Parts: sequence; structure tokens; C-alpha cells
Amino acid sequence: MKKLFKIIGSLVLLALLGIIGYGVYQFRDRHKGYEVDLNLSSELGVIKVGFAKVDITPQIFETWTDVDGDSRYNPEKGDTYEDSNGNGRFDAIWLAGFHNSRPAQSVLDPLWARAMVLESGEVKMALCVIDMIGYGNDEVIATRKMIQESIPDLDYVIISSTHVHSSPDLMGMWGPSEYTRGVNPDYLSQVQEGIRQAVNQAYQDRRPAKFRFAEEKEKLKPLVGDTRPPLVFDASLKLMQVLDAETGQTIGTLMNWGNHPETLWSQNIQLSSDFADPWRNMVENGIQVNDSLKLDGVGGVAIFLNGAVGGLMTTFPDMPVEDPFTLEKIQKQSPEKVQAQGKALAKATLEALQDTSAAIYTNLDLNLKAKTIDLKMDNGLFQLAAFIGIFDRGFTGWKQIRSEVSAWTLGPATFVHVPGELYPEILHGGIESPEGGDFGIEPVEVPSIQSKIPGTIKFFAGMSNDMIGYIVPKSQWDVKAPFTYGYQDRPYGEINSLGPDTAPKIHSELLKLLEELRVLSKKD
Repeated sequence: MKKLFKIIGSLVLLALLGIIGYGVYQFRDRHKGYEVDLNLSSELGVIKVGFAKVDITPQIFETWTDVDGDSRYNPEKGDTYEDSNGNGRFDAIWLAGFHNSRPAQSVLDPLWARAMVLESGEVKMALCVIDMIGYGNDEVIATRKMIQESIPDLDYVIISSTHVHSSPDLMGMWGPSEYTRGVNPDYLSQVQEGIRQAVNQAYQDRRPAKFRFAEEKEKLKPLVGDTRPPLVFDASLKLMQVLDAETGQTIGTLMNWGNHPETLWSQNIQLSSDFADPWRNMVENGIQVNDSLKLDGVGGVAIFLNGAVGGLMTTFPDMPVEDPFTLEKIQKQSPEKVQAQGKALAKATLEALQDTSAAIYTNLDLNLKAKTIDLKMDNGLFQLAAFIGIFDRGFTGWKQIRSEVSAWTLGPATFVHVPGELYPEILHGGIESPEGGDFGIEPVEVPSIQSKIPGTIKFFAGMSNDMIGYIVPKSQWDVKAPFTYGYQDRPYGEINSLGPDTAPKIHSELLKLLEELRVLSKKD
């Protein structure tokens, strides 16, 4: 009997050691020793700029038949797939956002990696925006290392996501079930290569440029809804048009606006970049209505840079979108609604760019600050997902993950980048301490980020260099009953957040960085 107990005890010990070893391996730091701490500045002078775009739409995936139309793959309900390679397995592209088991059936419009490279004196940086729901910091670092091999003198690469909810899962959490990773490794490699190609092409195409900046504050308010009190959002559109210094032709346009690209909503099973596709196309090529060209495009490469979308900024299914030319109001989520929304965005963009009174800048300085930060992962479900392999995410310490904040100035404009879905009240002010909040404290993330951004044109980009989920003000954090604002259950944001200390950490780190940038760029 003692021998049996010893055997059982040894097996239990081996099992525990195996679990511990597995956990150590799963939580290992994928880029040990990697750190960003940049403090770069250039003198006033001519800026060289290049733009490029590379199609990153999945090329090969197996389609399926949704028998009951619920947008979920359920073979037990009769759903079938086309086994094109005959391996007896459904080789799907799982769509990110909304719910699990939503495989792509076809392609509605292309997905893109769109890049801009800036060179000012000795400072060289790149910005690449991909049509994905998010891109983790480990993948960002791996992609930077690929780019560094071909462009060793590039100082910094920012990789941001449009946060589109009809793109392939690159985070892992939207696979065929809650316990199965949804990332196709071959497709992840395709995206990484697409980013590398886009940045390389933009780098090769850089040329002396001049700049125009514009802002539209009112026209786009009907296209954005806020789903959680306090109702704070910014529907303003911020634009940077980059022109060839010699010919005056548009090289590219950067368009910054905050809204979830999910107008197609949860029943959609087609790959799409949502409203970003018609918006960018029409800015580049013009707005055509039937056989009539209503507005000329500006050419070049248009890039959509998403903003502060936490809270949750979206175009609800019950929010009608009016076609700005036919005046038809479309409420049902559909490609037609997306086209109308893209048309309204393009019209506002092109009209703003027609303002001939806007200053044209030919000599500017470029200043850049970027910093690696550690964030605490308190979310138990996120920890479990990392342990079982849903997330392929390295840890730098106990419950600590690597992330990043950055900001840069270009003449009168400042660009701020954070790693997730920031609640707009952290950016603009208006944080509350509602009754029922878990901590019962006054707002922590004050003053507002916007009030500390130097310059006159203030761009803000979420989902940059990482995707950590929602960044919720600590005084509004709410996972325990009684719930705030009369909710019957905990709000959605906390379910998909690292934890209550995420917002205070990002806010404090960003304010320090912005103050250093203000001194570096000598801006009031």
C-alpha cells in the first residue's frame, strides 16, 4: 500500500511539475530584453515622405454554408464546409469581433497594410495601419525586426490597427470556440510580410514633401454613437494631406477619426474593412454617383487612423446613415449602409481639403518620443487564455506584460499613440465617479490627455503598437454589484480589459512623455 501511495504521489508531483513547466513556457517573454526608449529630434527643414499600400486579404481559405443563418459554424445544425484541400479539416479564416465561431464565407472588399515613412534629417520613422481588429505587441516587435533587416537605419515603426470587426482573428480569442485559438499562422505571416513590403515600398518612394492640415468638427456627429455613460466622444475629423514639394500632387492623406468599423455588424460573414474601404477609395479616386462625378479625389494613398473608441464608440444597427447625395436613409446593417457611411466620410474629407486658405508647410521639424511600459494583467480570463494558448502573449514578470506609448510632432501637429481602446473621457475630460463604482474614488486620470498635447492640430490613435482591450477610468470601474448608471450587470468594457490599473498607468506614462516631448519640440 505504501508503495502504491509513493507511486501516486510521484505521479501527482510529476503532473504538477509538468503544469508548472508548461506555464513557464507559455508565459515566457517572447522578446527578452527588448525595450523602446526613444528621444529623437530634427532641425527645421524639408521632410521627405513616402506612402504605399499592400493588399493583405487572405488568399486561401475554405468557405462554408450557414444553414440557419446565425453566422456561427454549427455542424450539428447542418452547417457544412468546402474541404478544398481534402484534409478532412475545416481550414477557416475566423473573423474577429462579436462572437466565436464566425468563419469568413467570402471577400466583400480588400484588407490593406497602408504605410507612411517620414525622413527629417537624421530621423526616420514609419507608420503602418492594418485592417485588423488588433495586433499584439509581441507581433509588432517581431515585424519590426523583419523590417530592420531591410531598412536598418529606420529609427521607429508604429503599427496601428483600424479595429475592423470583419477582419481575420490575429489576437486568438475569436476561434471556433472559447478554448481554441483563432489565429491562422500562415495568414499571420502574410500580414507581417505585407507590413514589411508596405514600409519598404514607402521608404523607397520617399520624396521632398509639403503639408496641409485640416479639421472638421461637426459634420460627422450623426455617424457616431456612445453606448456607455458618461456620454463623451469626439466626432471630429483630423486630416494631414501630404503633397509632392515639386509637383503639388497628393502623395497621401492621413485621416484620423474615432469609431468602431463594425457597421456591417455581427451577422456579417464576409471579409471587409467596413466603412474604411469606400472612404479611402473615394478620397483617392473621387465620389461617383451613378454616372456623375460629384467630387474629385485627391489621389495618393489614403490612410485611416482610428481614435479613442472605448466606451463604446460605434454606429448602432438602429442608427440610420444618410447618403449625402441621394439623401436615402439606410438603417439595416448592410454593404449599402457601409457605402453610404464611407461616402459621408469621404465628402467631409474632400470638402475640408478644398479649403484653399489652409496653410501649406514646406519646412518642418520632426520630434519623437516612445517608451516601453509594463502593464498589469489582472483579468483572470486573459491569464487563462495566455496559459492555454488562446493568446500567444509573453510576460515580462508576474502578471506583467510589455506594451508601449509614443508621441511625435510634425510642425504644428502632434500625434499620440496608445495601445488599446481608450475611453474618450480620459482623452477629452469628463470622467465621473458614479455611484456603484467598485473603488468609490475621485477621477484618477486627470488632467485630460488632450489638454497636455502640444501643438494646434492634435491627432490621437488607439490600437497602436499593441492591443490590450479597453482602457477604462478607474473611478468608473465596475465589476461588482450594485452597478453604475442603473446597469443590471457589469459593463462590457471591464470584461475585455487588463484591469483597473491600466488606465492610470497609461495616463501617467503618457503625460510624462508628452511633457518631455513639449520640451524636446520647444512647443508651448
